[in-house]
Amino acid sequence: MLIRLKGARIHDPVNQLNGTCGDIWIRDARICEAPDNMAEADRTIDLEGKILMAGAIDIHSHIAGGNVNNARLLLPEQHLAERARLPQFPFSGAKWSACDTGYRYAEMGFTTVVEPAVLPINAHQAHAELADIPIIDTAGLAIVGNDDFLLRMLRDGAEQARINDYIAWTLHATRCLGVKVINAGGATAFKFNQRQLNLDDEVPMYGMTSRAILSAVQRAVVQLGIPHPVHVHCNNLGIPGNVNTALDTIKAADGLPMHLAHVQFYGYGDNGDSGFSSGASALADAIMANPNITVDIGQVLFGQTVTISGDVMRQFDARHIANPKKWVVWEGEDGGGGIVPFRYRPKNYVNALQWAIGLELFMLIDDPWRVFFTTDHPNGAPFTAYPELFRLLMDRDYRNQWLDRINAKSADISLLRHLEREYDLNDIAIMTRAAPARLLGLGDRGHLSVGAIADIAVYQPQADKAAMFGKAELVFKNGIAVVEKGQVIRSIQGKTHAVAPGFDRGIESSISDYFDRYHLMKMDHYKLDPQHLLETLGSELVLH
Repeated sequence: MLIRLKGARIHDPVNQLNGTCGDIWIRDARICEAPDNMAEADRTIDLEGKILMAGAIDIHSHIAGGNVNNARLLLPEQHLAERARLPQFPFSGAKWSACDTGYRYAEMGFTTVVEPAVLPINAHQAHAELADIPIIDTAGLAIVGNDDFLLRMLRDGAEQARINDYIAWTLHATRCLGVKVINAGGATAFKFNQRQLNLDDEVPMYGMTSRAILSAVQRAVVQLGIPHPVHVHCNNLGIPGNVNTALDTIKAADGLPMHLAHVQFYGYGDNGDSGFSSGASALADAIMANPNITVDIGQVLFGQTVTISGDVMRQFDARHIANPKKWVVWEGEDGGGGIVPFRYRPKNYVNALQWAIGLELFMLIDDPWRVFFTTDHPNGAPFTAYPELFRLLMDRDYRNQWLDRINAKSADISLLRHLEREYDLNDIAIMTRAAPARLLGLGDRGHLSVGAIADIAVYQPQADKAAMFGKAELVFKNGIAVVEKGQVIRSIQGKTHAVAPGFDRGIESSISDYFDRYHLMKMDHYKLDPQHLLETLGSELVLH
């Protein structure tokens, strides 16, 4: 089928289109050249005056896996339907369900989402849940850095090539798109009753520092040629003064590519009479001075949410501030994690300053190709709050209205009132489309070039950017119209993406021996097979 999207204002930074009026043609699942005869179109949709972009991409959103399920179990009240269900789409109103995740992302024009924390031993369950999310394409990042096999290798002085083989094997076994390090060595140190681990602290029993673990994984990712840099959850998340840890981590990258996740949670100074201040300026300066560093923000927005993390140290420390007063912390094979419900309150000094710090970072990091739009769903806020964040970034007057409503002391010490920058549509198209596709190595999306996947979002221009980006006028996924006038009209099966770097198969002998001695399963049961995933889960795995 040949579809003509006629006369829209196109925002496609890859092709240097910034509001240019024109047509986009779709043949089957991909964007194609315009035919010589316009009358060949099977369907023409007049989009005059409307905004057209590639489908949006979220690089960091917790949408599947053990912690997500534990959060659902802990907070059954959050499952109450928040809107009327659509008869043709079961569970469309069941909040935080897999179905709701796909529908709500699609309604906002998002077509690809990455789950950033897949514990390898739980990878099959994570893939099962990703496959259950309709419409959107998905991918996962495999967690490493607390796995006993890797730490033993480092302790015993394994060569970097051997580390590379293990990281590549882990990506094959878990069928993920990249790797993530969460507080390197922290979950392991927690099992030895340590409650904090700095970058240069040694991990008990293994005798190497958190820095050494992170550096070995980072070099492996670079040397294997994996497009997405190592995805780093730094040490000391959420602790006053932790901006220094973030700055040290940037230095530790030593010029090699590194992605720092949810940096708002490391943007904290310890100045002032409250011992809690903004470190956003120093962090933004360091990011701008180091072009090898990319970041996503993890913006806090006010309201009820639940924090979920593989950083068992942080979640254990935060259990006393749970709201409502219930929490889960667990230790597991090669990791751990925790679930702590939380309500961010605008009149609370710390919460208000967290909100301001995230926005300061958005405003001060003046390169939309290296800063990414996230709330660390659901830690800073549910992804359903994204429309509010779009408005905050694009409307300075609206930000200032909020500054008059939050804790007065936080507003007074924040730089935010003095920052005049407003994101424009081109900035948004870079940050939520072109840049994440490039960062993830997904060259067939994030732009509107001929041959690209026909993932397209169309918006009705409005002064209220929350209303504009909250409900897309039209969304195509793989060339199929799935949303019209802000409502899902068709549910389709998305695909899951992964990388498959080469490695020396000889390492499997050592890994198999390790499994036989220490694990409760065989290595072959641990590894995921693409054909088996397709047959059992119904989701196609696309290997890059």
